[in-house]
Amino acid sequence: MPAYYSLTETEEAVGRRLGSIPIRREALAAVSNLHRAATAVRQHLENSALRVADLTWSAFVVLWVVWIWEEIETRHVAAEAGISKGTLTGIIKTLESRGLAIRSQHPDDGRLALLRLTPEGVALMEKLFPAFNDEEAFVVADLDAEEALTLAESLRRIVTHLEEHGEARRAKLRKENPAPPRRGGRRRAE
Repeated sequence: MPAYYSLTETEEAVGRRLGSIPIRREALAAVSNLHRAATAVRQHLENSALRVADLTWSAFVVLWVVWIWEEIETRHVAAEAGISKGTLTGIIKTLESRGLAIRSQHPDDGRLALLRLTPEGVALMEKLFPAFNDEEAFVVADLDAEEALTLAESLRRIVTHLEEHGEARRAKLRKENPAPPRRGGRRRAE
């Protein structure tokens, strides 16, 4: 489902709202368009390639991570997929009930769980991914190959910057601006 307002309408409304507030507009434009593009791409892929396989975006990402890494600890799946362990638990239950994945106990540490695809899960990914990639190509169809690779490299630089410097930045901000107390009076975890 496309956004209610067009990209141009949104940019004009943001410009009116922010007026003369001193901000870095290039950063706003880059990050807001990154978010909007990610949302549009996710919605398109869920309603095209993933719809046929009856998969949500998150379920597909979990399948992708496990397909690539073959057998992987569930905590690492959650981190790679960008979801909470609680969300992953629900996705795993769905994938197990569909016969696509199997969870097992870690052989060296019984507190940990491993996840792998069943032969049916592997077959699904081998069949689904070419169609998914066709839709990825559709998404970037207005870019030539060089522009698509430049975009990929720019996004890679953003991810690398956040991986290398994000935690230190967030720790500094938490120290300078402690979280307000919760309504119950308890402080949030630092």
